[in-house]
Amino acid sequence: MMKTARALFASLLVLSAGAAISGCQSDPDIDITKLGLETDPPDVLYTQGLANMKAGNMAEAARKFDAIDRENPFSEWARKALVMSTFVKYRQGRLDDALASGNRYMSQYPKSQDAAYVQYLIGLTYSKQIVDVTQDQRASAKTIEAMQAVIDNYPNSEYVDDAQAKIRFARDQLAGKEMQIGRYYMERKEYLAAISRFRIVVEKYPNTNQIEEALARLVEAYYAMGIVDEAQTAAAVLGHNYPDSQWYADSYKLLQTGGAEPRENKGSWIAAAGKKLLLGS
Repeated sequence: MMKTARALFASLLVLSAGAAISGCQSDPDIDITKLGLETDPPDVLYTQGLANMKAGNMAEAARKFDAIDRENPFSEWARKALVMSTFVKYRQGRLDDALASGNRYMSQYPKSQDAAYVQYLIGLTYSKQIVDVTQDQRASAKTIEAMQAVIDNYPNSEYVDDAQAKIRFARDQLAGKEMQIGRYYMERKEYLAAISRFRIVVEKYPNTNQIEEALARLVEAYYAMGIVDEAQTAAAVLGHNYPDSQWYADSYKLLQTGGAEPRENKGSWIAAAGKKLLLGS
């Protein structure tokens, strides 16, 4: 009786294994290179990870690369796997995980041959989280920080040009957020609060797509408060830098309603900011 039970149990194991293998062969999401535990040598696991990436099985690829990192810490294979793990998690949309692995790589291997790429991936991951200007812009600030590190620390890398482009976009977003808040205050006729926001754009984000409107809004806010000389200065700086702008045409027309015209007050903070515009800073 005991022998029969053992034989039946062994038969069930065989049948179960066969069913599992058959099911895996028809399931496109199952690892195409290996069933069972991740106990292969690191070079084999790395090759399997690349094969899964090529097949589009990003989850399985991530498991392979993570297994290398877990089973062979601080090895050269672990270093390479951490690069790929960061990339795969970024592609999966697992952005927090991508940042965690990317930042760990940079803390351990800041001088390695792949450091520029991983730092760039960190910047891309933050950039992917940038949202509409009506929402929080912390991801924009983080994008600038991460991409500036690419430019500063790896100036000869192939990622510098795109890092600069991502920074410009993120700065546009930060300036846009200030403008959105400033417009809100303008609608409520809270002109001092609005001016403080427009001033941030002019002084901190001069080379963004928000600068023309920011100067025009300063004209509007100062004029509404009766501070005509500052309104004139803002209009003069706007006209000097963007003479063909519709914002300048509107500002000029607004001043004319009170018999004024653009005129720069050299002692104004706006005039000082205007010099930075000319310098392209």
